[in-house]
Amino acid sequence: MAEKNADELTDVGIIRLFFGRAERAISALSEKYGRLAYSLSLNILGNNQDAEECVSDALLAVWNSVPPKRPESLCAYFCSLVRNISFNRYDYNHASKRNGEMNLILDELEDVIASPEEENEEDRERIRGAINSFLEKEKPENRRIFVRRYYYSVSLSELASEQGEKSGAVAMRLSRMRERLKKELEKEGITL
Repeated sequence: MAEKNADELTDVGIIRLFFGRAERAISALSEKYGRLAYSLSLNILGNNQDAEECVSDALLAVWNSVPPKRPESLCAYFCSLVRNISFNRYDYNHASKRNGEMNLILDELEDVIASPEEENEEDRERIRGAINSFLEKEKPENRRIFVRRYYYSVSLSELASEQGEKSGAVAMRLSRMRERLKKELEKEGITL
């Protein structure tokens, strides 16, 4: 029995549970990636209750979409759903006000990346590919900081603490990376 439970906690095992429509699939997914998902949502929303609700909504979304989808990376698929649901909740919660860390993050990227409403799927794929190409050329610690800031919405102070640097130094590093990214996108013919 322990062997079966261990197999259930692999991505393949969890996806197999979803395809078998076993309710254990949701708890297995939550057990494996729930803390990461909650942390991601909390970084975006700054509210425990909203973060918990977004993770629950994402668990339901996985249940409703697998099958027929069979994600290559269950973690990336689940976190992408959590992130999108959290941003939608953030937009809803802040429809008429501007404040908080998320606005700083969005403002930082404003000159580099167009808003999603202005892009079609083909444009998003080109931009995604160009960003991935850019990040592959960066030093591992720069890549990590960039992803944690702009995908996981980690605050500058938390990044600085993780890096053992001052917030201003991390902000400057991110600023230089955004400039390099902007040049890379322009070189690829992506103007925003």
